[in-house]
Amino acid sequence: MKSEFNKPLVTHMYTADPSVHVFEGKIYIYPSHDLENDGLDDGKGDHFKMEDYHAFSMDDVGAPVVDHGQFLHVKDVPWATRRMWDADAAYKNGKYYFYFPAQDKDGIFRLGVATNDKPHGTFTPEPNYIPNSFSIDPAVYTEGDTSYIFFGGLWGGQLEQWKTGKHVPFNGDTPGADGPQGDEPAMGPRYAVLSDDMLSFKTEPKEVLILDENGTPLKASDTERRFFEASCVYKYTNGKYYLIYSTGDTHYICYAESDSVTGPYTYKGRVLEPVSGWTNHAYITEFKGKWYLFYHDCELSKGVTHLRNLKYTELEIATDGTITTVKPYGN
Repeated sequence: MKSEFNKPLVTHMYTADPSVHVFEGKIYIYPSHDLENDGLDDGKGDHFKMEDYHAFSMDDVGAPVVDHGQFLHVKDVPWATRRMWDADAAYKNGKYYFYFPAQDKDGIFRLGVATNDKPHGTFTPEPNYIPNSFSIDPAVYTEGDTSYIFFGGLWGGQLEQWKTGKHVPFNGDTPGADGPQGDEPAMGPRYAVLSDDMLSFKTEPKEVLILDENGTPLKASDTERRFFEASCVYKYTNGKYYLIYSTGDTHYICYAESDSVTGPYTYKGRVLEPVSGWTNHAYITEFKGKWYLFYHDCELSKGVTHLRNLKYTELEIATDGTITTVKPYGN
């Protein structure tokens, strides 16, 4: 393993939830930004205080990381109040688009979009959130002229509150209690086709099904394999699509395979074993013919769950798409 791998990538601030793209021949990273605070871990995410985004870049693997500075803050977004969590970027129509979650004035998570002519520098947010959007963790996949946005997260991410297709607030104290239980099918992430201008949904959000080896939807009780949050999609050289996601409370990054970008997907295995801290969040990208896994842990804060740092490593992916599971601490 090369010496630059599995070490904190950014050390002057806390960063998490990486979104990674190759723009203008460079690796661009768009993480969330953890801020120190005294919030309590109540299972709803109150101790994750994130209110802005920075863009980072590397000219090559192992090159110095450049912080291009803050390019969006919650105070710049008219509809948003707090919790600018995991986000993603995309390029189309000669513009760069940045998709982010935040809570609106009613405390409901929505997805917003901001644009720029460059991959860094100030992004200008749309005045309103994307209509019909909800929950967290947006991730965009573009193929040809069509762009898809995947999103959703359980518990603090509020996805259970949308299981009927409409918002039903949950007033209980137990995270996830309003979602599927036991042998009921687990909830999957949602996807929608983006409009041609990339600013709205062209289609109604639909669920992405994740199946077991027998073609049966994963159960809610199958917490080591079912979706929790942090979905993203890539297409491998074998022509198959791969859905990457976190299992949340069991702390794995898993992957599933499909012949279609919208699924259904079949569970295949683990990408990453648990890391220090509660969350596990990753992104896979290709650069110069090699594949890399970007993720976070809590090394810099010595295990403080809500103060995370980015890391990355090269992935071993077989010709059939099988990923060699990364054991972040060599165990």
